Amino acid sequence: MKGDLGRPTQPDAERSGEAPPTFTGNRGLQIEEPLIYEIGRGDVSGVDLPDPPKVAARLGGLERADPPGNPGLSEPETMRHYVRLSQKNYAIDSGIFPLGSCTMKHNPRLNEKTARLPGFADIHPLQPQSTVEGGIALIAELGRRLTELTGMAAVAMSPRAGAHGELCGMLAIKAALEAAGETRSVVLVPDSAHGTNPATAATLGYDIVEVPARPDGTVDPAAVRERLNDTVAAIMLTNPNTAGLFERDVIAIAEAVHAAGAYFYADGANFNAIVGKARPGDLGVDAMHINLHKTFSTPHGGGGPGSGPVVLSEALAPFAPLPFVHVAAGVPRLVETDDDAPAGAHPFGRLTAFHGQMGMFVRAMAYMLSHGLDGMRQASEDAVLNANYVRACLSDLMSQPYGDRTCMHEVLFDDAFLKDSGVTTLDFAKALIDEGFHPMTVYFPLVVHGAMLIEPTESESKASLDLFVASLRDLALRVGRGEVDRFRQAPRLAPRSRLDETRAARKPVLTYTAPESYRSAAE
Repeated sequence: MKGDLGRPTQPDAERSGEAPPTFTGNRGLQIEEPLIYEIGRGDVSGVDLPDPPKVAARLGGLERADPPGNPGLSEPETMRHYVRLSQKNYAIDSGIFPLGSCTMKHNPRLNEKTARLPGFADIHPLQPQSTVEGGIALIAELGRRLTELTGMAAVAMSPRAGAHGELCGMLAIKAALEAAGETRSVVLVPDSAHGTNPATAATLGYDIVEVPARPDGTVDPAAVRERLNDTVAAIMLTNPNTAGLFERDVIAIAEAVHAAGAYFYADGANFNAIVGKARPGDLGVDAMHINLHKTFSTPHGGGGPGSGPVVLSEALAPFAPLPFVHVAAGVPRLVETDDDAPAGAHPFGRLTAFHGQMGMFVRAMAYMLSHGLDGMRQASEDAVLNANYVRACLSDLMSQPYGDRTCMHEVLFDDAFLKDSGVTTLDFAKALIDEGFHPMTVYFPLVVHGAMLIEPTESESKASLDLFVASLRDLALRVGRGEVDRFRQAPRLAPRSRLDETRAARKPVLTYTAPESYRSAAE
């Protein structure tokens, strides 16, 4: 059979989850893979090791009395186990990853290749500076480019990720206020902000005052002014905001904040929408973290550490934390102590033991060099174009909380179109898994009921988006036809059906106990 797009479709029995059971639990060549403890044997090993020599006990009676019970596998068994597990993973290399607010874009292999060059991959953080001059020069050049792209005066490269960057930026703001002899206790946070924003401010001892959004999803400068006084230290604002909309009054908000003697912190999670198009410094921002692992390659660290540099305005630049790179007479060097800091620098302290995540620095630099400024600008434009294409293709079937208006790099839907259907946002998202797609971000931002946030990024082609959109339209039409059973138990065709996520969160099982059938078989 052929579907509407000329693609093969599954028989109705298979689509409904009524395919005949198999003895092994396998579905064709999708092998059912048990836990490693269920297939391994504690009394064997894939390698032969000599008996360890007898040594005097040095643990004060805390030595293990029983074997650890690690599973023993042969080399082929080990390889098959982990390859089968990897085949159950969903990744950007296997399909579109439409998570809103997450920027899961394609990771160019060129960037991976450069990050693995021996001169970068083999650097040890405790090497003498004289032996890593190339690495320090790369960090300095990457930092220069970040300040140029953002219109800011300085950058702290050491934060490891977005939330860590938020902490860095807010610590710099706190240090600047204390240096001026001010003790302010309040931070303004829009009610649609990322949850890490109020959490970061609260961690530093600030009280949080929410700023509500207008009916169109943006922040009103008047609402900010109403809350400004001499107790306000800063505002933490995301632009584009979490609803995927550009804060058109951002300059007026910045002017009001500065007039009150406070600072403007910008959450840079959505920088992918404006790189090469708008500079946060020109909008009045004093500090902003940048997710290198989202905007400039390797989504979310690629399974490893992320990187969240913080760009700083002239007012905050002196308070950048240790360690930092200082360039004098064209020569970059790493400043690691207060005594070694140049005149005028007043670092608020040491944020990390070492300077940063070298692998992410190299990837980001390779991304910038291969794209150029015009290429990065086009990436931003294409990300916005793709999101608006999805919006336009679905606006007649799926509801939008702030009306059918142009969005930035992500488009936000709510669950109004599901009202009285018996289908929830979670049901709708889970049904996408049966269609072969990772679901969008759901129930975020929290200010939108039943939110569904889609960010296609610039990486996806029109053909890729067309299939994704067609699948969403088909699901929306099925909701309209009352096909509730199609959604309630979805996914039915995935390696695992729907789990009781609430129970798993409230009653997690943190230790493995072999099922009775396995214990009996072993005996």
